[in-house]
Amino acid sequence: MNDFCQARIEKLQNRLRKESLPALLVTDPLNVTWLTGFTGDSSFLLALPDRLLLLSDTRFTVQIQEECPKLDAKIRGAAQTTMELAIENIQSMKFANLGVESASITRAACDQLEKGLSATVLVTTNGWIEELRAIKDESELQKIRRSVAVNERTFEVVRAQLRGDMTEREIAFELEHQMRKFGADRCSFSPIVGVGARAALPHARLTYQRIDQAASVLIDWGAMVDGYASDLTRTLVTGKATVRLEEIYNTVLKAQQTAIDLVRPGAELQAIDRAARQSIEAAGYGVYFGHGLGHGFGLAVHETPFIKPTSQGKLLTGMVITVEPGIYLPGEAGVRIEDDILVTSDGFECLSRLPRDFESQSVSLM
Repeated sequence: MNDFCQARIEKLQNRLRKESLPALLVTDPLNVTWLTGFTGDSSFLLALPDRLLLLSDTRFTVQIQEECPKLDAKIRGAAQTTMELAIENIQSMKFANLGVESASITRAACDQLEKGLSATVLVTTNGWIEELRAIKDESELQKIRRSVAVNERTFEVVRAQLRGDMTEREIAFELEHQMRKFGADRCSFSPIVGVGARAALPHARLTYQRIDQAASVLIDWGAMVDGYASDLTRTLVTGKATVRLEEIYNTVLKAQQTAIDLVRPGAELQAIDRAARQSIEAAGYGVYFGHGLGHGFGLAVHETPFIKPTSQGKLLTGMVITVEPGIYLPGEAGVRIEDDILVTSDGFECLSRLPRDFESQSVSLM
């Protein structure tokens, strides 16, 4: 394990001591990865205040030695499940209590644990590691910066190659093709491409509609690089823009900048969402902005914190978030603009640098 993982482990172990909990069974695979550097699946991590135990299987024996050689590991065979291996090892430790991750463990798995550990009381925890993951360390920020760079380079290449006869599906496939060429592991989510009125569906499914059949196209795409996500959206003008399209675009842009300008340590999540929402409402389009303003990202494309009207909490230095307001006019058009923002010690840094002004979104199709 590297120094970054050790620092993360110590934060979790401090929480265990604070809560007087003898151990936590970590079942979320991304939480296991974040704590140990192990990138395999179907494995659990037993975290104690003074040590860790990885519970895995023979498929990952060599991988564990390569990725986290100092980590104590128990390996099961084909005749045993990972949960059975966990019960076997936890039984010998005779815990009075055992923490479990409520967001990633099923009721059936809890029943199995309770049956196998009849003398141990299960204590559900919620978001312990996710809260720690929200603050990115320097190694994570380096990977996120690379992911954003790959994502932007991908978009610039695909944008330059747009043809009028390309469909939503073809654009999405080309985005994935290019980002993999530039070093991405994969897409961080399935790309969203909405032509014309289909952009009014915030998560439009890909179709065979051609981009020369409307005046605009919304593209929402993300790369996964070194295990870390990026997430961007641009709305391109591919034909003759209407006055209405320009109006809603500039309304969204103003709302986004209003929210970004509020980003700093201590800023209330709810207040940032409200500022963008009120900006759109003032222009008369409030009813057409129905989703949250943004979210954190990292090992997953959607992570704590979530920025929406009901959010509780504040931004902290080291968080990375999206800011992505939108206006969606059913049967007419949709606009969303999304950028990736780092919360710095004295404000913010916009990690994404693609132009956002309306004039820069005009594209001449091949």
